[in-house]
Amino acid sequence: MARNVYGYGNGPQGPYTLTALNRWSVADKAQLPAMEKIKALHVYDFDNTLFNSPLPNPKLWNGPSIGFLQSQDTFNAGGWWHDSRILAATGEGVEKEEPRAWEGWWNEKIVELIQLSMQQKDAVTVLLTGRSEKGFTELLKKMIASKGLDFDIIALKPAAGPNNQQFSSTMKFKQVFLETLMESYKGAEEIRVYEDRVKHTKGFREFFTDYNKRQNGANGSIPTRGPIVAEVVQVAESATHLDPVQEAAEVQRLINDHNASIGSGDQRSRFAIKKTVYYTGYLISNTDTQKLLTLAQLPSKMPDTEMKFLANNILITPRPAPQSILDKVGGIGSKMSWVVTGTAVFESKIWAASVRPVSSNISYYTENPVPMVVLALRKGARPVDAGKIQNWQPVPQDKQYVFESTVGEKVLLRIEAEDQSETSYESLFPSKTHKRKHAPDPDDASRRDGGPYGHPTGGGRGGYQHENHRGGGAGRGGRGSHRGQRGNRGGAGKGNGGRGKGRGGYKNYQSLDDVGEKGNNTPTYNAAVSYEEFPPLQKQYQTPQQLVQQQFQQYQQYQQQMQARNGNGNKGGNGNGNGDLQYS
Repeated sequence: MARNVYGYGNGPQGPYTLTALNRWSVADKAQLPAMEKIKALHVYDFDNTLFNSPLPNPKLWNGPSIGFLQSQDTFNAGGWWHDSRILAATGEGVEKEEPRAWEGWWNEKIVELIQLSMQQKDAVTVLLTGRSEKGFTELLKKMIASKGLDFDIIALKPAAGPNNQQFSSTMKFKQVFLETLMESYKGAEEIRVYEDRVKHTKGFREFFTDYNKRQNGANGSIPTRGPIVAEVVQVAESATHLDPVQEAAEVQRLINDHNASIGSGDQRSRFAIKKTVYYTGYLISNTDTQKLLTLAQLPSKMPDTEMKFLANNILITPRPAPQSILDKVGGIGSKMSWVVTGTAVFESKIWAASVRPVSSNISYYTENPVPMVVLALRKGARPVDAGKIQNWQPVPQDKQYVFESTVGEKVLLRIEAEDQSETSYESLFPSKTHKRKHAPDPDDASRRDGGPYGHPTGGGRGGYQHENHRGGGAGRGGRGSHRGQRGNRGGAGKGNGGRGKGRGGYKNYQSLDDVGEKGNNTPTYNAAVSYEEFPPLQKQYQTPQQLVQQQFQQYQQYQQQMQARNGNGNKGGNGNGNGDLQYS
């Protein structure tokens, strides 16, 4: 019996027979391929290796809530990776996705490799996942069958191993299984594992190195099968998300079930979903954002990694706006047309455009000295510093873009303990220390009414124009409901290419392999964001500047066609309003 120096599982190891190995599997195979015929072992991870499993959306939840959601101990029934309803909600749900085999959600390069493994007569094909055997067996088998994939072994994490082994983490479970697999197929000459997480790729490589040392008799070990050629293939990363409305609904179900399980005298907390409003602003559509970004004259050699592209709002207040201010701007959902009047660069770090309402007698409000659109920031710059700009360069007539805005809020959701004592206004702030007991007075003497075109008539930071309000707002706009790009994740790449700590572009992601790891701190995330990022790029081989220029040229061509057709020179860029909740 192989010595288990890692202590991967508590409980006896072996005996290593195909019958015992088959007890790990839920594939319902009467028997596994004969031992003497097998020369290769091909092992595939499921989540974000074979299947693009949705992750908590960082544009829907604040950072602490993302870490909170993924913890196994958060809710009574477990978190994001432990409740099958989350995975079942992928796409449009099981009923619609199963007939079309979850089209668009698979890593097709890995699918092709699995199909080749299935055809290889001397290979055993294994799906190995940390999803729980109890909660996910039926769903995963249904998904795999719909894709036409046939694994010799489908191994999910059991409550206890076949020999009553207990596993402190998914990584420990996988390593125990891999040793069992290699010991059961002693004639196998190679093993290949496909994995998407850098941390776990490293862990598997260390595991195989130690295993082969023991098979070579290192430190007095007794070889049990001889060394094996082991390769851990790093799979390219990707991020996908549920529909935001569906995601919030599924998390609410998790919370409802958790709260319902708490009886009287129970010390566990009841939870609630609350919203955090980071700013109220005149929100700008993606179409107009792309047009406005062409005004940012960036240095030609500026690396894209140094820049953050914005151009998506005119700030009203960097907080939830009280009703008195909302009344001044026409209410949530109100629309207004603006025209660009100038541009400026602050300390080669902030690019901005000054604007004014198209109509000179419409009331507006901003806590900046003049209404402005922050176009782009250099790394380390703060949007608030755009308020220090004093000198604006007039723009030529062909750059005096006209665009439409919709009054709305930049919102992220968060999960916190219920607090019956807090007011609705207090609930908009993540912690007691940051809650404002009283809304700021918009008529404070330090602020002045804006004169025509919003230029302050007094010495304050100025603001809202003379009290000539237009009619009531157009009602609350709709929430964004698109999901992230579902494109194929690309092929499996070898090597140790790093990608930071996270998957899918943000570093507070936790996989099943992280659950149960000792000393693994709850991920943190700087959620105090005032402005949205530039909309996701559809063509990753283009720089943001190139994409913006291309899209603006297309926009100009469209405008010329419309002018030729309609015989008018209206240059208005009236894109879709973003509504009141901006998730994308």
